Amino acid sequence: MTEQKLISELEQLVSEGRNPNTMHIDLLPTFDILREINYEDQTVPVAVEKVIPAIAAAVNQIVAAFQKGGRLVYMGAGTSGRLGVLDASECPPTFSVPPSMVVGLIAGGPDALRRSIEGAEDDPEQGRQALEDIKLTKVDVVVGIAVSGRTPYVIGGLNYAKSIGAFTVALSCNPNSIIAGIADLAISPVVGPEILTGSTRLKSGTAQKLILNMLTTASMIRIGKSYQNLMVDVSASNKKLVARASRIVIQATGCTQQEARRVLDLTGNDVKLAILMEITGMGIEEARAALQNAGGFLRKAITARTA
Repeated sequence: MTEQKLISELEQLVSEGRNPNTMHIDLLPTFDILREINYEDQTVPVAVEKVIPAIAAAVNQIVAAFQKGGRLVYMGAGTSGRLGVLDASECPPTFSVPPSMVVGLIAGGPDALRRSIEGAEDDPEQGRQALEDIKLTKVDVVVGIAVSGRTPYVIGGLNYAKSIGAFTVALSCNPNSIIAGIADLAISPVVGPEILTGSTRLKSGTAQKLILNMLTTASMIRIGKSYQNLMVDVSASNKKLVARASRIVIQATGCTQQEARRVLDLTGNDVKLAILMEITGMGIEEARAALQNAGGFLRKAITARTA
C-alpha cells in the first residue's frame, strides 16, 4: 500500500481525527493537562455503554464455546495485542481455568509485549499462521482487536478463523471498519479523537480494556465461576491469594478465620468446595459430588441441599 493511500485511509478514521478540545494542550500547566485527560476519559464508559448489546452477544457466543470445550482467542497488534494478552493472562489465577482456555496472541510474538515491533502488524499471513500454530478449531471464538479496524495481522487472522468455521468478533473504535465487515459480530465503541492525535493507547485503549474485562468476567460468571459477587474459583497461588481465599470463605459463610483456614486446609484451598461444606455441613466427598451434579455452580449446589 502506498503512503498516500494509507494517509487517505487514516483520514477517514474517527480515532485519527484531531480533538478540538485539546488544540492548546501543549501550553497548559501540569494540572490542567491532567484535567483535560480526565475529562476526555470520562466519555469512554458512555461509549462502551452504547455497545453493550453487541458485547452481550459476544459473551453468549463465548459461553457456548466454553461449554463445548472451545477457547476464547484474542489477537491484535501493539497496544491492542498487549491488552488482549493481559486479559487472557489474568484468567487462570482469577478463575482457576487452564491457560489454554483464554489465549492472547500479539503480532510479533512475546517479544512485542516488552518492546515495539510495529512492523509485524503489516503481514496478514502472520495472523493466519498464529492461529494455525495454536490449532484453532471451529468451536473456538476469535476476537480481533484493532482500534483502526484495518490492521492486516488481525484481518488475516479473522479471515482464517472464518474459513474454518470459528465464530469471529471484531473489536475496533471506528464504525464500519474493515474487520467489522469481516467478522460475524462487531463491537465498535466510538470514543472520538484522542487527546494527542492518533495516540490510541489512550481513550481507545481504555475502551478496549473495559470491553475485554466485560467479555471474560461475564463469561466466567455465566459458567459458574462466581457465587454472589465473590470469585470463588480463585487460584490460591501466592500468599496474597491464600489470604484472599480465606476472606472469601469468611464473607460467604460468616465463619471465623480459624474455621475458614481449617476447611480450606481440608480442601486444598478449594474455595468453592470449602464454602459448600461450611454452609451445608457436607463432608468433602459429598460436597465434591454435589458440585459436580450442579455443573460447578455453587449457588445451585447450595440450593439443592438446603431447599
